[in-house]
Amino acid sequence: MNYFEALNQINVSDKTEQKNGLTYLSWAWAWAELKKRHPDANYKVYENADGWCYHTDGRTCWVKTGVTVEGLEHIEYLPVMDYRNNSIPCEKLTSMDANKAIQRSLTKACARHGIGLYIYAGEDLPEQIQEKTPVESVKIPKPTDKEPTKVTLSIDPVEYKRRRDDLKSLMQTYGKTNEDYTAIAGDRDIKAMTTQGFDEFKAELTNRWLVS
Repeated sequence: MNYFEALNQINVSDKTEQKNGLTYLSWAWAWAELKKRHPDANYKVYENADGWCYHTDGRTCWVKTGVTVEGLEHIEYLPVMDYRNNSIPCEKLTSMDANKAIQRSLTKACARHGIGLYIYAGEDLPEQIQEKTPVESVKIPKPTDKEPTKVTLSIDPVEYKRRRDDLKSLMQTYGKTNEDYTAIAGDRDIKAMTTQGFDEFKAELTNRWLVS
């Protein structure tokens, strides 16, 4: 069993809170459980060029955090939102808002490594307590071939839903439509991307929408 599978089997259901119809896992608890199993794990809050703990396009704000386990870093971008999960205009942002967003972002970065990931898929229990969900088979063409070579990849439905939710949140932050998304994404399929490839794709969208 690899480290992700072990972390993904931890039942965190009794450590969560319900707020406005959403489920939240305590950042402190997630970090404690991670460090118990991986003492060398570390995290980073990415600052902007001015040394601020959040980033802004002059309209809204977001935070960027990373959690590293066994040398692998997963990065999470999260809009700074109010209690209704709407983006807070930058002129109304407080240090408390930024701090809460950082804590939530770090919790989600921990989830990328397995802890509580099932929460973000809308599930009540981790995989080993539920019936196993079969993975999807995805075929992707090589864009340079006239007759594409088909390659089969396996993707966990939980990961696919997480990616869709990440993109929906990003689109909401910048007020973008499906047409805006397609104009950049083209025929790229998020189901066919590696974890690093998806992170780079999301960063590309962020950078393009920052200047649009």
